[in-house]
Amino acid sequence: MSQHEPPTYDAPWTGGPSADTTTDGGGEPTHSRPWYRKKRYLVPTGVVALLLAIGAVSQGDEPAAPPAAEATGRVEPSATADPGAEEADAAAEAEERKAEEAAAEEAEKSERLAAEEAERLEAEEAERLAAEEAERLEAEQAAAEEAERVAAEEAAAAGTVSQQNAQRSAESYLDYSAFSRSGLIDQLEYEGFSTEDATWAVEHVTVSWKEQAQRSAESYLDYSAFSHSGLVDQLEYEGFSTEHATWAVDNVTVDWNEQAARSAESYLEYSAFSRSGLIDQLIYEGYSREQAQYGVSQTGL
Repeated sequence: MSQHEPPTYDAPWTGGPSADTTTDGGGEPTHSRPWYRKKRYLVPTGVVALLLAIGAVSQGDEPAAPPAAEATGRVEPSATADPGAEEADAAAEAEERKAEEAAAEEAEKSERLAAEEAERLEAEEAERLAAEEAERLEAEQAAAEEAERVAAEEAAAAGTVSQQNAQRSAESYLDYSAFSRSGLIDQLEYEGFSTEDATWAVEHVTVSWKEQAQRSAESYLDYSAFSHSGLVDQLEYEGFSTEHATWAVDNVTVDWNEQAARSAESYLEYSAFSRSGLIDQLIYEGYSREQAQYGVSQTGL
């Protein structure tokens, strides 16, 4: 919109130039501009108008202040609120609180179960480690005991100097004569070895006691006559077991009839016998009746 300039009026003459009139060079008065055309009035007025316009724009950009209900975040119920709506709101709030409590309880339960599971796993791991450690210690102890046992056996097998000497003597005796186990121990003790050393020596020689019994049986038959049972008794007397003595006598090469004849001749050399009496004597020595009769017949009775 265009602005209309106000009309101008000539000031009344007062007989001389006024403060707002000037004279030109010819002395003629000239009228000055109106006040609103003068710069000293126009510039301040424009500045004030500009400031007023800026303030109006700033007020137009600012949001309006929220209502009191929006500022507090909740709407105050009016005195005329519906009771049913209030009950529904209260029930909803109660249900929400109940759900929150249930969720909290469930979370607490889950945490408790997780902690219990962690404790159980930790206990199982500790138990497993303890079992492994116990097994390791047991294996180490068993290995140490086995090593100690082997070392003791090796030391025992080597024997003391005295035991080694007793073993050498036992082997020497077995080279030229037959001995039972107990007979060889007795011989070593007779030589001055202790019972412990003699026993250790005999236990560590390489020998078959059955063969020793057989050698003894053959040696006895070389210088004397024996019946089968009489020779078994003699070997048992020398310290051989019944098993070894019987095996030896069963395995010697001998004619028991000839042994009966030799025995009959031996009896007749230092005593007189009738035929029946000599037969009875031979039977008493362990010969069978047939062997005794054969032996006595060989003497001429």
